[in-house]
Formats: sequence, structure tokens, C-alpha cells
Amino acid sequence: MKTTHTLLTLMLAAAFALVPLRSAFADEATTDIAFSDPSKPGTLKIRVWHGDVSIHGADVKAISVKSESAPASPTPRKDGMRVLSSSSGFMLTEKENVVTLEYGSDGWTGGSADFDITVPRATSIVMGNSAHGDFECSEVSGDVDVRTMSGDVKLEEISGGATVETMNGEIDVQVKELTAKRPLSFTSMHGQISIRLPQDSKADLRFRTHRGVILTNFDDKALVTKTVVSHEKIRALSAKNKEKHKDKAGADLNLSVNVDLDKGSGSVLLNAPAVPAVPATPAESSDDSDGDWHAEVRDSIRMAADEAAMAAKEAAEAVHEGMAEFHAQFNGGNFAPLPPMTGGKVVSGTLNGGGVSIQAATLNGDIILKKID
Repeated sequence: MKTTHTLLTLMLAAAFALVPLRSAFADEATTDIAFSDPSKPGTLKIRVWHGDVSIHGADVKAISVKSESAPASPTPRKDGMRVLSSSSGFMLTEKENVVTLEYGSDGWTGGSADFDITVPRATSIVMGNSAHGDFECSEVSGDVDVRTMSGDVKLEEISGGATVETMNGEIDVQVKELTAKRPLSFTSMHGQISIRLPQDSKADLRFRTHRGVILTNFDDKALVTKTVVSHEKIRALSAKNKEKHKDKAGADLNLSVNVDLDKGSGSVLLNAPAVPAVPATPAESSDDSDGDWHAEVRDSIRMAADEAAMAAKEAAEAVHEGMAEFHAQFNGGNFAPLPPMTGGKVVSGTLNGGGVSIQAATLNGDIILKKID
């Protein structure tokens, strides 16, 4: 009897525990919207300030949106007044084969809502103005453009182009197949970037990280790479000075410039080739042209060091200014592109002979390239 009573108690507890879960699912509603021309690929634009967004490609003709937030109703109030402030619901509209989903235009003062969306596979996705929330997209062949302030981004089984930018979040991408002339670009200021490609993919790669490592399990026969720690402006300066100051016998002076963009410092190294000793005469030893030439070289070294340090300082200031502008525009409700990254460790190369361009950059995080067997 005691056993029966205990079993009954557990069953009742489980039943009561399921009540909120059932209610939560019951509160979710599905809203459908069709493209003007279903025969052509459409675009879905998403502006969700707070909340997770999950998108699935399927063999359907219309877009279905499931959320605990209800769609905003255009029905007038009974008292005849118009609501000028934004509604707590989401807006779903369509025009010229572009569907727009908007939620949380109140910004930081608004609530949070999650969205589960099903789209035709060929749909292109544009996600912007997201302050916080994870984004997932799977099984679409259209292009994907995602910009978010804070949140992880996961793309699975994609076969179109992709651009992902996030300030604070990891990026995880699984590519079903690469498509010609549809590049991939991934940027995270603070997060790991993981890219998984089919083993036979053909791509041109360029990866950059400041405080992380770049890893791969592709073998060195399939993936041929080189590592660079430099800056285009400084290399151009080095070449300019190297051409300007040549040894009289025709041998080049090897002038190399190294810059640490993180510390804002620079150094210059001058390697002069060995010159056969020539007996000097009093007239030669007092030749003013030699003294002038050495003085010019010293001045050039000082100038190159100063310009290298200045270039490092300008690059650092450009990043800080870009970040300040980014935050200002974002706080105003307009998501600005992340500032360009310079410096750090750069690995570039070709995969299986080269092909589609794939770029990845992160300030604090690793970059991982994996093959899908």
C-alpha cells in the first residue's frame, strides 16, 4: 500500500510539473506570411533587439514565425485613439519579396522574445540591430548576413555566402558546400571562430587573430599556408627606403621594419652587406660624400623608426575611434559595422588549389578550421 501511495504521489507531482510546460507551448502562436512572388528567392530581414532567433530552411513556400510574442494588431482602439509608441508585439510585413520581422524597437527598455522561423531554403537572411541573443540558421542556400552586439552565432548546412559580425560571441559554421563567387567572412571581437568544410572544398583563406591561435586538421598537402606578422603600410615604407639607399657597389641595404600594433612601438634593423676593403688614400678618407651618405642613412633609419611608430599609433587610434563610433551608432539604434582589424598573426593560403574566399578575424579568440569527413 505504501508503495502504491508513493507511486501515486510521484505521478501527481509529474502531472503538475508538466502544466506550466504545456501552458508555455500553448502560449506560442504561429504566424504565416507569403512572398509576393514565391517562384523567386525572397529575403527575410530581422530586427530583434532582445531574444534568440532560430531559422530553419525547409521545402515550403511561405515563412512561418513561432513566438510567445503575439503579432502587433493594426486594429484601431475602441476609443478611436492611435498608438504612437511602439507595440509590445512583433511586426511582420512583406513587400516586393522582402519579409521584415521587427521586435523591440523600444531598445533597452523593451522586453525579450524568442523566435522560431521556418523559411524556404533559397531565402536570404539579413539579421541586424540585435543587442543580446543567440542566432541559429540551418539548411538555407541563400546568403546570410548577421550583425549582433552580444550573442553566439551558429550556421549549419549552409551553401550560400555569409557575413557574420559579433562583438561578444562565438561563431560556429558548418558549410554544406561552397558556391562560386559567394564568399564567407566572419568577425568576432571577443570569441572563438570555428569553420567546418567538406574535405574537397576549394578556397582561398585569410585568418587573423591577436590573442589566440589558428588551428586546422587539414593536412599540409591540401592546405598550403604562410604566416605573416606585418602591416602593409610598413612593408611599403621598408621597400621605399631599401630602394632609396643602395650601396655604391650596387648591393642593397637590407632595411627591415617591425611594428607591434598592440604596444604602439616600432623598431628598425639595418643590415649592410659586407664590402671588400679598399686601401684608402688621404683624399678618400676625407671625402665629404661618404660622410654625407652615412649621415643620410642614419637620418633615414631615424625617419623610418619614427614613421613606423607613428603608423602603429595611427592604427591603434583608428581601431579605438572605430569602436567609439560603433558604440555611438549602436546606442542610437543603428548597428554600425565593426572597425577593421589590423596587426596580429595572419595566416593565408589555399585549400585544394584555391577557390571561394573565406576570411576570419578575431581579437580575443582562436580560429579553428576543420574538415568534414
